[in-house]
Amino acid sequence: MGWWAGWFGGKAAAPPAGVERWVVLDVETSGLDVRRDRLLAIAAIGLRVDWRRHRLDVCLGDSFEVVLRQQEVSSRDNILLHGIGAQSQRDGIDPSVALSAFSAYVADAPLLAFHSAFDEALIGRHAHQHLGRRPPNPWVDIEHLCAATHPQVRARSLDEWMAHFGIVCPQRHQAAADTLAECELLQCVWPRVAAECHDWRGVQRLARQRRWLPQP
Repeated sequence: MGWWAGWFGGKAAAPPAGVERWVVLDVETSGLDVRRDRLLAIAAIGLRVDWRRHRLDVCLGDSFEVVLRQQEVSSRDNILLHGIGAQSQRDGIDPSVALSAFSAYVADAPLLAFHSAFDEALIGRHAHQHLGRRPPNPWVDIEHLCAATHPQVRARSLDEWMAHFGIVCPQRHQAAADTLAECELLQCVWPRVAAECHDWRGVQRLARQRRWLPQP
């Protein structure tokens, strides 16, 4: 079994009082249909949010990564996109074990992803299928935070936002690399988020402002 298929990673110690733990994540899938396509991999990185100091720190030691075992491997074009080969898909972790490990890793942390509705739907559908329940964690879309804090920027995709802030991702469409890029993007918009918000609910309210902004 390849290291990427078998490594769950580790969860950092509980943050001190007054500091929140959030989790940024990204998924790889067999396609873009949330109703039919399969969840291939999940990668996640923990954040520590200190509201008193207005700090957001990326905790690389608090990370998670897993490939889910597939009965049927994805198409060649799909493999070329994310790089998870046929053998890695066959040798992945049993989905129920992988999703249980993911649930234990995130615990009750709020979850963030770029265009999070897709990640939430895929993880939710597979968790319901294999565990009988969907994760109850609250979600926020990083793209919504970008748009709400930088309404003058005419960007929509992750690549466009990364280009705007000068973020370089050496291996796009690989879950772990994309997750790290999303953490960097969140750090870029954090000063404006922290200036407007004082807690997670405030972040949720800020993200909801995205729906009222003109579309790029």
